[in-house]
Amino acid sequence: MSPLTAGELVDLAAAELGVPARPTTVDGVVAGDPSAVVRGVAVTTLATLEVLERAVAAGANVVVTHEPLFYDHLGAADAELEAERDPVHAAKRAFLADHGIVVWRQHDAWHDRRPDGVDEGAARALGWTLDPAEAARGTAVADVGPTTLGELAAHAARALDARALRFVGDPALPVRRAALDLGFRGFARNRRLLRRDDVDAVLVGEAHEWETGSYATDAARVLGTGLVVVGHVPSEQAGMRFFADRLRDVVARRAPDVDVAFLATPDAYATP
Repeated sequence: MSPLTAGELVDLAAAELGVPARPTTVDGVVAGDPSAVVRGVAVTTLATLEVLERAVAAGANVVVTHEPLFYDHLGAADAELEAERDPVHAAKRAFLADHGIVVWRQHDAWHDRRPDGVDEGAARALGWTLDPAEAARGTAVADVGPTTLGELAAHAARALDARALRFVGDPALPVRRAALDLGFRGFARNRRLLRRDDVDAVLVGEAHEWETGSYATDAARVLGTGLVVVGHVPSEQAGMRFFADRLRDVVARRAPDVDVAFLATPDAYATP
């Protein structure tokens, strides 16, 4: 059997997911040579320079990242940073080139899966089961109680390894049903979930404080709904660990000698 290349790996994963590609997508190889032979794979949430260093140390030359390599969702900052001769961008580019790393972004298809792959992975880590009817519509809702908002926030911090989690609302608020809106999905989605009468709390990845945060402050008084802000990376980390598990099975059928490892991206934020 011929060696597995990075481009073939991307195609195998796409076939396994069976999700129609978006007309315009951020998914695919964003750095390196797609024809490179895969020696090892590292899956992560955000390919920081520190994560890339760990990938090399683990023997991986293909890094799968959920979030952008160069700091903005659509990749426009890459050319801007290069034109500015930005030293951070240059150091990361040089590291990739020096070590022959291929970076594959896996974002859109994993979110377009039903259930959303990130949502399902997070729910598993939290010990919850997503409502299948909601999941089929692209919404993540689960029965989680009885608990309280404060207890729910503490549980999410532990289960998702979120070092700077915050919440809005009464810590003693009874919670029986919660919704997930992970990563950054915007104020419109956040507020629609916060005002649902069958949801007591909403867990988001990140949110604009002057939009979702201020709405949640008032919603806590008007509707008695709680908001938990987990942090972007920790909110999606378990979802990418779940992707690594799926990818490991795909690779094992085609190239059983290739290792697929999950490398957690440490939460960049900490509290004093």
